[in-house]
Amino acid sequence: MSANTDATPPPGPFDDVFGANAAYIEEFSLTGLKPLAARGLALVTCMDSRIEPLDMLGLKPGDAKILRNAGARVTDDTLRTLVLAVYLLGVERVLVLPHTRCKMASVENDDVVHDLIMSEYGVDTRSLEFHTDNDQLGALKHDLERIRHHPLLPKGLPVAGAIYDVDSGKVTPTGL
Repeated sequence: MSANTDATPPPGPFDDVFGANAAYIEEFSLTGLKPLAARGLALVTCMDSRIEPLDMLGLKPGDAKILRNAGARVTDDTLRTLVLAVYLLGVERVLVLPHTRCKMASVENDDVVHDLIMSEYGVDTRSLEFHTDNDQLGALKHDLERIRHHPLLPKGLPVAGAIYDVDSGKVTPTGL
């Protein structure tokens, strides 16, 4: 057994992001930012890395509470978070914003995803709900209604839906 004489640890899978943080803290300017949504907005959007939620809506840090998940779906956890955001974090309105060319809106149902992951990776994901739906507007309408009719959210809470186009950057309100 040979001893490692090099005191430098081997490169790790997160070195790039931790290294970038060093540059970030040199210009950090968010000290003292309040935990409230300064513009009263909660945004439910997808985790897709093509989406820049603050920039696309003219927001800055502290303006909104951003909730991201696969497909921008209003899950039970999203509802739990919205209840907290409304009562404790200054949220007064909710925008649900899925996007074009979303993988979660490209398959008919969760079974397709489960089968794909099982065949490609050998992992049985049937214990999870992915909330896939290839009727994106139908899913959005359903999700908006879940918020509007949730018994713990205030009646009359402004709730809207829109679609973000990942190819143009345009946000189009749906009127749902």
